Formats: sequence, structure tokens, C-alpha cells
Amino acid sequence: MTFSLLARCPETGAFGMVISSSSPAVAARCAYARAGVGVAATQNITDPSLGPRLLDLMEAGVSAAEAMAQVVAEAPFIEYRQLLCVDRQGRVASHSGAKTLGVWALAEGQGAVAGGNLLAQKGVPAAMLAGYEAASGSFGDRLIASLQAGAAAGGEAGPVHSAGLLIVDRESWPVAWLRQDWSEEARPIEELTRAWQVYQPQMAAYIQRAKDPEWAPSYGVPGNE
Repeated sequence: MTFSLLARCPETGAFGMVISSSSPAVAARCAYARAGVGVAATQNITDPSLGPRLLDLMEAGVSAAEAMAQVVAEAPFIEYRQLLCVDRQGRVASHSGAKTLGVWALAEGQGAVAGGNLLAQKGVPAAMLAGYEAASGSFGDRLIASLQAGAAAGGEAGPVHSAGLLIVDRESWPVAWLRQDWSEEARPIEELTRAWQVYQPQMAAYIQRAKDPEWAPSYGVPGNE
């Protein structure tokens, strides 16, 4: 039903994740990140409260593993949940309950973790991690490469219809929060990739608009001469 990768950029300290699913609007329910704190995913039979809970614990100073252990110990119906997180030091943690759907797998690396359920085959998360680690370019480029690698390895057992890319950096808001909430043609990863290609060259300007609009490029916005 879902496959995702979460990471901390070793060069910038930014946090980000990519995710795709056959379900609509997967990123709206499953993707959470907080600048200077970490990134968390709550998927499978999703409880959206668990992503913010993991981030709250990591913000309070515990490690990814400690945050995960506490959530697993306290959350109801944890046997249905698949959870992943990365903390401010790049430490990772993951959990898949006994009632995770279909073929599922997790893959943990240095500063990155991938996981999925209802997969075409167990190697999908490992392929995502390898794709991320082998990719060049910006942090967002590497995240997109991991999602493409997961799809190339089989992805979900059925067609996917939604996808998302979330990045937080130095600001209190996401510097990139791109979502394809429903693709009738089952091409959300391709559509998300194209959205990133359009957005990435303008991302710094959008940050500048928020911080100092007098000096921010307009990119031809009507009425802004």
C-alpha cells in the first residue's frame, strides 16, 4: 500500500522524505518533518497522530530509537502500524507491527531509512536506500531518485496513485512540500518528479519572499513589476 524513504542530508542538516501509494493523498496522512528535529512516517494502517508524537519525543532530546520504543510501548493498535524516523544526528529507527499488510520490509542506512508494505517484493526498501545513496545532485534530487528506484524495483504490488516530497531545512516551515494526491493514470511519481524539476530552481526565491519580500524575485508574477 505504501513505500517511503526518510533521510537527513549530511551536508545541510535538512530532513526530508518521499512516499508513494495506491491510496489517495498518502503524503497528507503519512509524512511529517520538523526543522532541526527530524522526520517521521506513519504508514500501513495509518494513525496520523504517531508522526507528530515521534517528532515531539525527538525534539525533547531522545534518540530516534528511544522515541520509537516509547511510541511502540504506548500507542494503541501498534500491531497495525509501520513507523520510521530519523533524528537530528542522523540516527534511524523503524517498526512494523505483526499485522502489517502483505509483503513488507524495512531497510536502515546511515542517516536514511526506507520501508513499505503490500510490496511487489521485499527488496523494494533496500533498492530505495541504494538509489538514494548512489544518487548525485541536491538533497531533493536524491530523495526523488530513491522513489524512482523503489518503483523500478517493483514498488507496490498494484498501481500507485499518489506521491509526495517533503523537505524541511533552517526555516520553521517546509521549504518543499510537493504532493500528487491522485493520479488517474497511475503516474504520480513521474508527476511528482516533474513538479520538483519546476519547483527546485525557484525554491530559494520562495524562501526569500517569506524572509525579505522586497528583494525576492517575482518570476513574472502578474502585477509585480
